[in-house]
Amino acid sequence: MRRETGEFKEQLEKMRTQPGFIAALDQSGGSTPGALRAYGIKDGSWSNEEQMFDLVHQMRTRIITSPVFNGDRILGAILFENTVDREVDGKPTAAYLWDVKRVVPFLKVDKGLAAESSGVQLLKPMPDLPALLDKAGAKRIFGTKMRSFIKQASAGGIKDVVGQQFEIARQIIAAGFVPIIEPEVDIHCPEKAKAEALLKAAIQPQLDALTEDQLVMLKLTLPEKDDLYAEFVSHPKVVRVVALSGGYSRDEGNRRLRRNHGVVASFSRALVEGLSIQQSDAEYNRLLGASIQSIFEASNT
Repeated sequence: MRRETGEFKEQLEKMRTQPGFIAALDQSGGSTPGALRAYGIKDGSWSNEEQMFDLVHQMRTRIITSPVFNGDRILGAILFENTVDREVDGKPTAAYLWDVKRVVPFLKVDKGLAAESSGVQLLKPMPDLPALLDKAGAKRIFGTKMRSFIKQASAGGIKDVVGQQFEIARQIIAAGFVPIIEPEVDIHCPEKAKAEALLKAAIQPQLDALTEDQLVMLKLTLPEKDDLYAEFVSHPKVVRVVALSGGYSRDEGNRRLRRNHGVVASFSRALVEGLSIQQSDAEYNRLLGASIQSIFEASNT
């Protein structure tokens, strides 16, 4: 059983107790051209999807191999399947992250969002999940991530999102992984505070129903009410509560993070804000290091 291995236990201990934050390096399909554009690679620099993913992997490899990117300040990194299938410096990406950098590897397992209904977007069906989890085990992945999206303060829709997330999470736990449950609340939701209160009320009984050995992580939008998720931070079934940037700038994300004690960042866009392919390695590493330090400090005040 994966959970009996020393490696799993060491990674779990790190995720539970060490100061730091999670790097979300898992933009995939739909968001990839935007991520490349932000990095200074123009549309039309690739002629097919494979070339596009080659460019993405070069971009991610530069982050992961940077001397400022390591397990001292970064607890884990969320990858998407294409990255997990590739190598960094001749090692499978997940193995490189843990063996070389002491950063715990997570895999994004969702297949994107279904069409909006009742003010929310559920996860698309995941028929390949068992095969993907088999691959994740072989690749030494510690945990998974799946993202749903809440656009309106709809009690029924939010309950559906949370129910689906926990139902799939239990399958993932049974396969030996720690799932990150991510029911993102749109930062532009017209009744964001109400949506967050409904989300909290929907999550609480699901957490309480987990058995002693069923552990999860929660990835939540930075809330309007400070310390809204304090009970989740201290919940025995929750390894860690992490926050997504959700379109907030790094400065705004960090400001909100400082006000939510015990919650640490799991930023994607806010982490790589300002990085460019045109930068020299010295300039790139300086900017990435400053970004990592600011997010680390905001996560661990």
